[in-house]
Amino acid sequence: MTISSTPDGVAVKPRHLRFDVRDELKTLWHGNDAFRTAFFNALSLQFPDGEQQFINAVRLYRDQITDPKLKEEIKGFIGQEALHSREHKDYNEALKARGYDIDALDARFRKHMDWVGRLPPSRQLAGTCGAEHYTAVLANAILSHPEWMEGATPTMQRLWRWHAIEETEHKSVAFDVYRACVGNERLRRIVFLFVTWNFFKYTFINTCSLLKTDGKLWSLKTWLGGLNFLWGKPGVLRKCLPEFMAYFRKGFHPWQQDNRRLLEHNLKELEA
Repeated sequence: MTISSTPDGVAVKPRHLRFDVRDELKTLWHGNDAFRTAFFNALSLQFPDGEQQFINAVRLYRDQITDPKLKEEIKGFIGQEALHSREHKDYNEALKARGYDIDALDARFRKHMDWVGRLPPSRQLAGTCGAEHYTAVLANAILSHPEWMEGATPTMQRLWRWHAIEETEHKSVAFDVYRACVGNERLRRIVFLFVTWNFFKYTFINTCSLLKTDGKLWSLKTWLGGLNFLWGKPGVLRKCLPEFMAYFRKGFHPWQQDNRRLLEHNLKELEA
């Protein structure tokens, strides 16, 4: 019985790309805008440890999967996430070289990840599904609205597009493993509430810390521009809100948002 739900035409395979972003991260790389730059940098800070935890959670159930297609996709998922973790480690080291206190932010987040790693396997996998939902929705938004990255340097645009493409490709892998091996809908929803709190908490804390180093933490202009970017126009988070909340629907599945054509278009752009 096939339990993988990744649709035809979507391959979960890692791309061995490298991005030298050291020069970019010496600047306010997103259109010389302090908030937009800090927001994306804050997301990056969560990826190395977060994505390693995703890998660990799926590995806990890998031996229970018999579907050859899903087994191959788990392999691809682990490869993609490992490469994302590697590139964002380099990204975060470049932030550290600029003078941000990355060690303190890493230590705080790693303490949380260590706690997650001690939870029962079912909760770890449910947390991975919830976090993967956030990355998939944000990835879809970035791919759907290239104007949101206007003003960013070409290298940074390419890095974030690559990450978004692969998050989209493997968006149902952990979910399919959960559905096959755990299948507890109530647990899935409850854990998503905790994931939501922690995702926004650490993104906010990291953004504030980066802005503080830039001398912009108490800048009203910076925060008004940032709130407009996230909740006004273009409203990055505002436009994602319905898709975030779709996770609570009975019978939800990541590929109910079928964005294969968007994926195909962006793959052509990435390869170009």
